Amino acid sequence: MGRFFDHGDLRFVVLKLIAEKPSHGYELIKAIETAAGGAYSPSPGVVYPTLTLLEELGYVVASDAGGGKKLYTITPEGEAFLASNEQPVRSLFERMAEAASASAAFSPQILRARENLKTALRLKLHGGQLSAEQITAIAKALDDAAAAIETI
Repeated sequence: MGRFFDHGDLRFVVLKLIAEKPSHGYELIKAIETAAGGAYSPSPGVVYPTLTLLEELGYVVASDAGGGKKLYTITPEGEAFLASNEQPVRSLFERMAEAASASAAFSPQILRARENLKTALRLKLHGGQLSAEQITAIAKALDDAAAAIETI
């Protein structure tokens, strides 16, 4: 698959999400991933420079939210920019909704199974010292699961 967004599109998406709810960078990454149904998840290396650009353009302001986090809020200039680009923004969100409807990443069955795996792995890894045999068995189970999924 090629690029999910064309050059400059991500700033529209990020700005629209901030207009709906002031957010941290990580929250925006998760919101975009959810809106795209898991078909696309932007990396921090794309989201944070986009936030910096929006801040430099005067479209958002960042406030210290503690713990090294910044909370981004839209400005009147950002609202005007969104309003003047209403059609492209709407088209982007429609495209993300189409990707989400075609994606199985957030199907209830796959979400449940993924969470079960993550929980079992976390409990096992943090439940005490593992023997070399246990580590080998866990790695093999994960490799086997990956191989089985690839053949589907």
